[in-house]
Amino acid sequence: MKMLQRLAVLVSLLPLGALADTHTVEMLNRNVTGAMPFAPDYLIVQPGDTVKFVATSPGHNAATIDGMIPEGGEAFVGNINEEIEVTLNAEGLWGIKCSPHYTMGMVMLIQVGNTAATEADLPESLPPAARLRFEEILTRHDG
Repeated sequence: MKMLQRLAVLVSLLPLGALADTHTVEMLNRNVTGAMPFAPDYLIVQPGDTVKFVATSPGHNAATIDGMIPEGGEAFVGNINEEIEVTLNAEGLWGIKCSPHYTMGMVMLIQVGNTAATEADLPESLPPAARLRFEEILTRHDG
């Protein structure tokens, strides 16, 4: 029993980041949802979790979309054909794009925390194909 108590004390002393998860997102040329997708295209994580974007197909990167970063969040831009890991601490909705394929609708949503995304979260300034992809994502993952 003393061993379990010691283990409980040790775990309680760990920083929250030590308990955070890492989630993998693939950047692809095509999958069942169509051309130029992220997989998954809607991800629910907790504050402090890390998201690893993997360039599974060549020619892609991951970057935040202006106007789709929660208050307190920091924008990021990955390099083409390179993996990038980001730790998301700010709760809210994160809009992510592939910079070269943004106008073709290569976008995804990351929900940090418990507030689900809605169409009201989409800025007016989105390119038409990106707006359409976001609407399809929201339809499939309706809150």
